[in-house]
Amino acid sequence: MENNKAAHDPLVLVARRAAAAGAEVLSKRDVERFNVDEKSAAGDWVTDFDRAAEEAIRATIITTRPNDELTGEEYPSRKPSNPSGYRWSIDPLDGTTNFVRNIAYYCSSVGVCQKQEDGTDLWLAAAIVAPALQVEYFAGRGLGAWKHDLRTKKIAKLAGPVESDAKLLGTGFGYDAQRRGFQLGVLEELLPDFVNIRRIGSAALDLCLVAEGSLDAYAEFGTQEYDWAAGALIAEETGTPVGRPVGYPGWQYAGLVDTEKLVNP
Repeated sequence: MENNKAAHDPLVLVARRAAAAGAEVLSKRDVERFNVDEKSAAGDWVTDFDRAAEEAIRATIITTRPNDELTGEEYPSRKPSNPSGYRWSIDPLDGTTNFVRNIAYYCSSVGVCQKQEDGTDLWLAAAIVAPALQVEYFAGRGLGAWKHDLRTKKIAKLAGPVESDAKLLGTGFGYDAQRRGFQLGVLEELLPDFVNIRRIGSAALDLCLVAEGSLDAYAEFGTQEYDWAAGALIAEETGTPVGRPVGYPGWQYAGLVDTEKLVNP
């Protein structure tokens, strides 16, 4: 393994510890303890594990960085009285439907950014842990992106997809039927550039799969910041083209995709 400065970066270390804390909660998956509620639509679920994982992530960050702001999927934003200028974006359980249905593609995702003078967010560090897959991804700005096999303890640097004639596209669909119809229309335009598609069920892991080159591209309309906060930086640090949504809803994409086809409704 080449010299891995990201593994020793202070923000990356906090992100990794926080994502691991969330994943530890998810690793105790027990159908008797789901207490499933629907959020915005049928199939848009939240469980007690989502909430407990976010609590574990928040506690880990606050212990080390009490003056950082926290935004997450399940709880209101935390704004300290003496803010540091750093903000953490937390998805405690990305892929809740997979988690409930015992499909292995779910994870805890943590990213941190700093507000710039022009008002934009500069993403600095990220970590994603998928406990059922026994894999961790992490990245630091300017420090590369890395995959950690939790079974073998091996860490490898990620390099992104390579242009080929057999490209795979990752995508996802919303819970609203009208939005799905729009997404399918754009997908029809994209498909001639790919041999097939994959619908993994976790935007965070879709972006990581692009980072490692298992997927050649990913594009999805209407994801929230916490869905892509960590994964977008991990993909970006491989040198892969990445686009974050401007406002909501918008397109999140990464990899070898024709962005001119990513039209808005």
